[in-house]
Amino acid sequence: MKSRIRSLIVAPIALFLIVIAGGFQYRASDEPWRKALPPYDFSFNRDHASHPDYKVEWWYYTGNLKTSDGRRFGYQLTFFRVGVDFKPSNPSRWAVRDLFMTHLAVSDIDGRKFRHSERINRAGIGSAGAQTDTYRVWNENWEARQDSAGRHVLRAVESEEIGLELELDEGKRPVFHGRQGVSQKGNEPGNASHYYSLTRMPTRGTLIAGGERLKVEGLSWMDHEFGTSFLEKGQMGWDWFSIQLEDGTDLMLYRFRRDDSSPDRHSSGTLVFPDGSSSPVGFDQFDLAGQRVWNSDLSGAKYPVEWRVRVPGREIDLIIKAAIDDQEMRTGQSTGVNYWEGSIEASGTHRGIPVKGRGYLEMTGYAGAAMGVLSQ
Repeated sequence: MKSRIRSLIVAPIALFLIVIAGGFQYRASDEPWRKALPPYDFSFNRDHASHPDYKVEWWYYTGNLKTSDGRRFGYQLTFFRVGVDFKPSNPSRWAVRDLFMTHLAVSDIDGRKFRHSERINRAGIGSAGAQTDTYRVWNENWEARQDSAGRHVLRAVESEEIGLELELDEGKRPVFHGRQGVSQKGNEPGNASHYYSLTRMPTRGTLIAGGERLKVEGLSWMDHEFGTSFLEKGQMGWDWFSIQLEDGTDLMLYRFRRDDSSPDRHSSGTLVFPDGSSSPVGFDQFDLAGQRVWNSDLSGAKYPVEWRVRVPGREIDLIIKAAIDDQEMRTGQSTGVNYWEGSIEASGTHRGIPVKGRGYLEMTGYAGAAMGVLSQ
Protein backbone atom coordinates (compact mmCIF):
# COMPACT_ATOMS: atom_id res chain seq x y z
CA MET A 1 0.00 0.00 0.00
CA LYS A 2 2.80 2.41 0.89
CA SER A 3 4.50 1.76 -2.46
CA ARG A 4 1.18 2.42 -4.25
CA ILE A 5 0.76 5.76 -2.46
CA ARG A 6 4.34 6.68 -3.21
CA SER A 7 3.89 5.94 -6.93
CA LEU A 8 0.80 8.16 -7.04
CA ILE A 9 2.81 11.00 -5.53
CA VAL A 10 5.95 10.55 -7.63
CA ALA A 11 4.11 10.25 -10.95
CA PRO A 12 2.78 13.83 -11.08
CA ILE A 13 6.13 15.19 -9.92
CA ALA A 14 7.87 13.31 -12.72
CA LEU A 15 5.35 14.61 -15.25
CA PHE A 16 5.87 18.13 -13.99
CA LEU A 17 9.62 17.79 -14.42
CA ILE A 18 9.08 16.57 -17.98
CA VAL A 19 7.01 19.67 -18.72
CA ILE A 20 9.70 21.93 -17.28
CA ALA A 21 12.51 20.11 -19.08
CA GLY A 22 10.82 21.03 -22.35
CA GLY A 23 11.67 24.66 -21.65
CA PHE A 24 8.09 25.75 -22.36
CA GLN A 25 8.80 25.67 -26.07
CA TYR A 26 6.18 24.75 -28.62
CA ARG A 27 5.95 21.09 -29.62
CA ALA A 28 3.51 19.13 -31.77
CA SER A 29 1.95 17.77 -28.57
CA ASP A 30 0.88 21.33 -27.72
CA GLU A 31 -1.50 21.39 -30.70
CA PRO A 32 -4.78 21.04 -28.74
CA TRP A 33 -3.86 23.89 -26.44
CA ARG A 34 -4.85 27.43 -27.33
CA LYS A 35 -2.07 29.87 -28.21
CA ALA A 36 -1.82 33.45 -27.00
CA LEU A 37 -2.61 35.41 -30.17
CA PRO A 38 -3.87 38.95 -30.80
CA PRO A 39 -6.29 40.45 -30.32
CA TYR A 40 -7.33 39.53 -26.80
CA ASP A 41 -9.83 41.65 -24.89
CA PHE A 42 -9.56 41.26 -21.13
CA SER A 43 -12.78 41.21 -19.12
CA PHE A 44 -12.99 41.49 -15.33
CA ASN A 45 -13.64 39.90 -13.03
CA ARG A 46 -13.81 36.94 -15.43
CA ASP A 47 -10.14 37.01 -16.40
CA HIS A 48 -8.97 36.67 -12.80
CA ALA A 49 -10.31 33.10 -13.04
CA SER A 50 -8.70 30.11 -14.76
CA HIS A 51 -8.18 29.64 -18.52
CA PRO A 52 -7.91 25.84 -18.94
CA ASP A 53 -7.68 26.00 -22.75
CA TYR A 54 -4.11 27.30 -22.32
CA LYS A 55 -1.35 24.95 -21.24
CA VAL A 56 0.27 27.10 -18.58
CA GLU A 57 -1.11 29.67 -16.16
CA TRP A 58 0.03 31.33 -12.97
CA TRP A 59 -1.29 33.70 -10.32
CA TYR A 60 1.57 35.48 -8.60
CA TYR A 61 1.51 37.68 -5.51
CA THR A 62 4.40 39.48 -3.85
CA GLY A 63 4.46 42.26 -1.31
CA ASN A 64 6.40 44.34 1.17
CA LEU A 65 4.68 44.64 4.53
CA LYS A 66 5.35 46.13 7.97
CA THR A 67 4.21 45.56 11.54
CA SER A 68 2.95 48.47 13.63
CA ASP A 69 6.38 48.77 15.26
CA GLY A 70 8.16 48.92 11.89
CA ARG A 71 9.43 45.36 11.40
CA ARG A 72 9.76 44.69 7.67
CA PHE A 73 8.73 41.58 5.75
CA GLY A 74 8.39 40.44 2.17
CA TYR A 75 6.23 37.59 0.88
CA GLN A 76 5.57 35.55 -2.24
CA LEU A 77 2.61 33.28 -2.96
CA THR A 78 2.37 31.82 -6.47
CA PHE A 79 -0.02 29.21 -7.88
CA PHE A 80 1.02 27.47 -11.12
CA ARG A 81 -1.28 25.40 -13.32
CA VAL A 82 0.33 23.20 -15.98
CA GLY A 83 -1.73 21.27 -18.51
CA VAL A 84 -0.53 17.71 -19.05
CA ASP A 85 -3.28 16.08 -21.14
CA PHE A 86 -5.81 18.37 -22.84
CA LYS A 87 -8.51 15.69 -22.94
CA PRO A 88 -7.57 12.57 -20.96
CA SER A 89 -8.94 9.36 -22.47
CA ASN A 90 -8.99 7.72 -19.05
CA PRO A 91 -12.24 8.65 -17.25
CA SER A 92 -10.68 8.00 -13.84
CA ARG A 93 -10.47 10.85 -11.33
CA TRP A 94 -6.77 9.99 -11.11
CA ALA A 95 -6.20 10.89 -14.76
CA VAL A 96 -3.83 13.86 -14.93
CA ARG A 97 -5.31 16.75 -16.90
CA ASP A 98 -3.62 19.56 -14.93
CA LEU A 99 -0.99 19.78 -12.24
CA PHE A 100 -0.86 22.56 -9.67
CA MET A 101 2.23 23.71 -7.87
CA THR A 102 2.41 26.46 -5.26
CA HIS A 103 5.39 28.36 -3.88
CA LEU A 104 5.23 30.24 -0.57
CA ALA A 105 7.98 32.42 0.88
CA VAL A 106 8.29 34.91 3.74
CA SER A 107 11.34 37.18 4.07
CA ASP A 108 12.02 38.46 7.60
CA ILE A 109 14.07 41.45 6.49
CA ASP A 110 15.18 42.77 9.88
CA GLY A 111 15.75 39.23 11.17
CA ARG A 112 17.74 38.35 8.00
CA LYS A 113 15.81 35.10 7.58
CA PHE A 114 14.21 33.63 4.46
CA ARG A 115 11.66 30.82 4.80
CA HIS A 116 9.90 29.00 1.99
CA SER A 117 7.66 26.03 1.28
CA GLU A 118 6.07 24.31 -1.73
CA ARG A 119 3.29 21.97 -2.78
CA ILE A 120 2.38 19.98 -5.88
CA ASN A 121 -0.89 18.14 -6.58
CA ARG A 122 -3.00 16.91 -9.48
CA ALA A 123 -6.39 18.49 -10.06
CA GLY A 124 -8.57 15.44 -10.71
CA ILE A 125 -8.93 14.24 -7.13
CA GLY A 126 -9.81 17.67 -5.77
CA SER A 127 -6.56 18.29 -3.93
CA ALA A 128 -5.91 21.30 -6.15
CA GLY A 129 -7.74 23.25 -8.80
CA ALA A 130 -8.95 26.56 -10.19
CA GLN A 131 -12.45 27.77 -10.97
CA THR A 132 -13.35 29.18 -14.38
CA ASP A 133 -16.44 31.22 -13.49
CA THR A 134 -15.22 33.02 -10.36
CA TYR A 135 -11.70 33.56 -9.08
CA ARG A 136 -10.51 30.82 -6.78
CA VAL A 137 -7.36 28.73 -7.09
CA TRP A 138 -6.24 26.29 -4.40
CA ASN A 139 -3.67 23.66 -3.49
CA GLU A 140 -4.95 21.66 -0.53
CA ASN A 141 -5.79 24.31 2.10
CA TRP A 142 -3.76 27.07 0.45
CA GLU A 143 -5.87 29.37 -1.69
CA ALA A 144 -6.24 32.69 -3.47
CA ARG A 145 -9.74 33.95 -4.20
CA GLN A 146 -11.83 37.05 -4.71
CA ASP A 147 -14.55 37.79 -2.18
CA SER A 148 -17.94 39.42 -2.74
CA ALA A 149 -16.46 42.87 -2.08
CA GLY A 150 -13.80 42.40 -4.78
CA ARG A 151 -10.91 41.90 -2.36
CA HIS A 152 -8.28 39.26 -3.03
CA VAL A 153 -8.02 36.85 -0.10
CA LEU A 154 -4.81 34.83 0.34
CA ARG A 155 -4.42 31.98 2.79
CA ALA A 156 -1.38 29.70 2.97
CA VAL A 157 -0.35 28.37 6.36
CA GLU A 158 2.28 25.63 6.28
CA SER A 159 3.25 25.60 9.95
CA GLU A 160 4.06 27.87 12.86
CA GLU A 161 7.26 28.69 10.98
CA ILE A 162 5.73 30.09 7.80
CA GLY A 163 2.34 31.21 6.58
CA LEU A 164 0.09 34.12 5.66
CA GLU A 165 -3.53 35.24 5.83
CA LEU A 166 -3.96 38.47 3.86
CA GLU A 167 -6.63 40.67 2.28
CA LEU A 168 -5.70 42.82 -0.73
CA ASP A 169 -7.66 45.64 -2.34
CA GLU A 170 -7.11 45.95 -6.08
CA GLY A 171 -5.91 49.57 -5.92
CA LYS A 172 -5.04 50.77 -9.41
CA ARG A 173 -6.89 49.28 -12.36
CA PRO A 174 -5.36 46.27 -14.16
CA VAL A 175 -2.35 47.00 -16.38
CA PHE A 176 -2.06 45.06 -19.66
CA HIS A 177 1.43 44.24 -20.87
CA GLY A 178 2.38 44.08 -24.53
CA ARG A 179 0.09 45.01 -27.41
CA GLN A 180 -3.46 43.95 -28.29
CA GLY A 181 -3.61 41.85 -25.13
CA VAL A 182 -0.47 39.86 -25.99
CA SER A 183 2.98 39.93 -24.39
CA GLN A 184 5.28 38.53 -27.07
CA LYS A 185 8.11 36.32 -25.77
CA GLY A 186 9.63 35.02 -29.01
CA ASN A 187 9.69 35.27 -32.80
CA GLU A 188 7.01 32.69 -33.55
CA PRO A 189 3.33 33.69 -33.41
CA GLY A 190 1.89 32.26 -30.22
CA ASN A 191 5.21 32.25 -28.35
CA ALA A 192 3.56 34.73 -26.06
CA SER A 193 1.19 35.14 -23.15
CA HIS A 194 -1.83 37.13 -22.08
CA TYR A 195 -0.40 39.07 -19.15
CA TYR A 196 -1.79 41.68 -16.79
CA SER A 197 -0.86 43.07 -13.38
CA LEU A 198 -2.39 44.76 -10.37
CA THR A 199 0.61 46.85 -9.41
CA ARG A 200 -0.29 48.57 -6.13
CA MET A 201 -2.63 46.60 -3.88
CA PRO A 202 -3.20 47.91 -0.33
CA THR A 203 -2.69 44.87 1.91
CA ARG A 204 -3.39 43.93 5.51
CA GLY A 205 -3.53 40.74 7.54
CA THR A 206 -1.27 38.27 9.31
CA LEU A 207 2.13 36.79 8.54
CA ILE A 208 3.52 33.76 10.33
CA ALA A 209 7.30 33.75 10.69
CA GLY A 210 9.43 31.71 13.06
CA GLY A 211 6.61 30.95 15.47
CA GLU A 212 5.24 34.51 15.57
CA ARG A 213 1.86 35.67 14.26
CA LEU A 214 2.30 39.27 13.15
CA LYS A 215 -0.27 41.85 12.11
CA VAL A 216 1.03 43.59 8.99
CA GLU A 217 0.06 46.04 6.29
CA GLY A 218 1.66 47.42 3.15
CA LEU A 219 1.54 47.02 -0.63
CA SER A 220 1.34 43.96 -2.87
CA TRP A 221 1.70 43.25 -6.59
CA MET A 222 -0.24 40.63 -8.53
CA ASP A 223 0.61 39.10 -11.91
CA HIS A 224 -1.68 36.77 -13.83
CA GLU A 225 -0.33 35.22 -17.00
CA PHE A 226 -1.53 32.43 -19.28
CA GLY A 227 -0.38 30.94 -22.59
CA THR A 228 0.96 27.76 -24.16
CA SER A 229 4.47 28.36 -25.57
CA PHE A 230 6.85 31.05 -24.35
CA LEU A 231 10.56 30.33 -24.54
CA GLU A 232 12.53 29.80 -27.72
CA LYS A 233 15.85 28.12 -28.36
CA GLY A 234 18.70 30.20 -26.99
CA GLN A 235 16.73 31.88 -24.20
CA MET A 236 18.39 30.62 -21.01
CA GLY A 237 16.85 32.70 -18.21
CA TRP A 238 15.44 36.05 -17.21
CA ASP A 239 15.58 38.90 -14.73
CA TRP A 240 12.20 40.37 -13.75
CA PHE A 241 11.61 43.49 -11.65
CA SER A 242 8.47 44.91 -10.06
CA ILE A 243 9.12 48.30 -8.44
CA GLN A 244 6.71 50.52 -6.48
CA LEU A 245 8.13 54.02 -6.02
CA GLU A 246 7.06 56.33 -3.21
CA ASP A 247 5.92 58.96 -5.75
CA GLY A 248 3.14 56.59 -6.86
CA THR A 249 4.90 55.31 -10.01
CA ASP A 250 5.17 51.56 -10.64
CA LEU A 251 7.58 49.86 -13.03
CA MET A 252 7.75 46.32 -14.43
CA LEU A 253 10.77 45.25 -16.47
CA TYR A 254 11.90 41.83 -17.64
CA ARG A 255 14.98 40.85 -19.59
CA PHE A 256 15.45 37.49 -21.25
CA ARG A 257 19.09 36.38 -21.29
CA ARG A 258 20.38 34.38 -24.23
CA ASP A 259 22.90 31.54 -24.00
CA ASP A 260 25.70 33.95 -24.97
CA SER A 261 24.61 36.25 -22.07
CA SER A 262 23.27 38.92 -24.44
CA PRO A 263 19.79 40.40 -23.83
CA ASP A 264 16.99 39.02 -25.99
CA ARG A 265 15.09 41.55 -28.08
CA HIS A 266 11.77 40.32 -26.72
CA SER A 267 12.61 41.81 -23.33
CA SER A 268 10.28 44.66 -22.37
CA GLY A 269 8.37 46.36 -19.58
CA THR A 270 5.58 48.71 -18.57
CA LEU A 271 5.60 52.03 -16.72
CA VAL A 272 2.50 52.70 -14.60
CA PHE A 273 1.69 56.27 -13.61
CA PRO A 274 0.12 57.34 -10.30
CA ASP A 275 -3.32 57.71 -11.92
CA GLY A 276 -3.20 54.09 -13.17
CA SER A 277 -2.51 54.87 -16.83
CA SER A 278 0.47 53.09 -18.35
CA SER A 279 3.00 53.14 -21.17
CA PRO A 280 5.02 50.27 -22.70
CA VAL A 281 8.80 50.21 -22.30
CA GLY A 282 10.54 48.67 -25.30
CA PHE A 283 13.69 46.57 -25.47
CA ASP A 284 15.88 49.53 -26.42
CA GLN A 285 14.30 51.91 -23.89
CA PHE A 286 15.76 50.51 -20.66
CA ASP A 287 19.05 49.24 -19.29
CA LEU A 288 19.74 46.68 -16.55
CA ALA A 289 23.28 46.41 -15.19
CA GLY A 290 24.09 43.84 -12.52
CA GLN A 291 26.59 44.98 -9.90
CA ARG A 292 27.29 43.12 -6.64
CA VAL A 293 26.94 39.33 -6.84
CA TRP A 294 25.89 36.89 -4.10
CA ASN A 295 27.10 33.29 -4.26
CA SER A 296 24.73 30.54 -3.10
CA ASP A 297 26.59 27.90 -1.12
CA LEU A 298 23.78 25.40 -1.70
CA SER A 299 23.15 25.68 -5.44
CA GLY A 300 26.44 27.23 -6.55
CA ALA A 301 24.56 29.95 -8.42
CA LYS A 302 25.91 33.49 -8.62
CA TYR A 303 23.05 35.98 -8.47
CA PRO A 304 23.37 39.75 -9.05
CA VAL A 305 21.72 41.14 -5.91
CA GLU A 306 22.46 44.79 -6.70
CA TRP A 307 21.50 46.43 -10.00
CA ARG A 308 21.39 49.76 -11.74
CA VAL A 309 18.07 50.18 -13.53
CA ARG A 310 17.64 53.00 -16.04
CA VAL A 311 14.78 54.12 -18.27
CA PRO A 312 16.42 57.20 -19.83
CA GLY A 313 13.41 58.41 -21.80
CA ARG A 314 11.39 58.56 -18.58
CA GLU A 315 14.26 59.99 -16.51
CA ILE A 316 14.35 56.98 -14.19
CA ASP A 317 17.72 56.04 -12.68
CA LEU A 318 17.62 53.60 -9.75
CA ILE A 319 19.91 51.46 -7.65
CA ILE A 320 18.22 48.20 -6.67
CA LYS A 321 19.45 46.18 -3.68
CA ALA A 322 18.23 42.88 -2.28
CA ALA A 323 16.63 43.34 1.14
CA ILE A 324 18.33 40.02 2.06
CA ASP A 325 20.97 38.39 -0.11
CA ASP A 326 19.76 34.81 0.42
CA GLN A 327 16.23 34.68 -1.00
CA GLU A 328 16.86 31.64 -3.18
CA MET A 329 13.88 29.34 -3.75
CA ARG A 330 15.08 25.74 -3.63
CA THR A 331 12.28 23.52 -4.91
CA GLY A 332 13.75 20.07 -4.39
CA GLN A 333 10.43 18.65 -3.21
CA SER A 334 8.68 19.43 -6.49
CA THR A 335 10.57 20.68 -9.56
CA GLY A 336 14.20 20.53 -8.47
CA VAL A 337 14.71 24.02 -9.91
CA ASN A 338 16.49 26.75 -7.96
CA TYR A 339 15.76 30.41 -8.60
CA TRP A 340 16.05 33.73 -6.73
CA GLU A 341 12.85 35.53 -5.79
CA GLY A 342 12.91 38.21 -3.15
CA SER A 343 12.23 41.62 -1.69
CA ILE A 344 14.23 44.57 -3.02
CA GLU A 345 14.83 48.20 -2.07
CA ALA A 346 15.11 51.00 -4.64
CA SER A 347 16.71 54.44 -4.44
CA GLY A 348 17.65 56.99 -7.07
CA THR A 349 15.97 59.70 -9.10
CA HIS A 350 12.80 60.11 -11.16
CA ARG A 351 12.66 63.23 -13.32
CA GLY A 352 15.62 64.55 -11.36
CA ILE A 353 13.87 64.23 -7.99
CA PRO A 354 15.23 61.82 -5.34
CA VAL A 355 12.94 58.83 -4.88
CA LYS A 356 12.82 55.57 -2.94
CA GLY A 357 10.74 52.45 -3.31
CA ARG A 358 10.37 48.74 -2.78
CA GLY A 359 9.53 45.78 -4.94
CA TYR A 360 10.44 42.25 -5.94
CA LEU A 361 13.06 40.69 -8.19
CA GLU A 362 13.05 37.27 -9.85
CA MET A 363 16.17 35.73 -11.43
CA THR A 364 16.18 32.37 -13.21
CA GLY A 365 18.76 30.38 -15.15
CA TYR A 366 21.68 31.17 -12.83
CA ALA A 367 21.57 27.74 -11.14
CA GLY A 368 21.50 25.68 -14.34
CA ALA A 369 18.20 25.16 -16.12
CA ALA A 370 15.78 28.04 -16.54
CA MET A 371 12.41 27.42 -14.99
CA GLY A 372 10.57 27.09 -18.26
CA VAL A 373 6.91 27.30 -17.28
CA LEU A 374 7.50 28.59 -13.79
CA SER A 375 7.92 32.32 -14.07
CA GLN A 376 7.05 35.80 -15.38
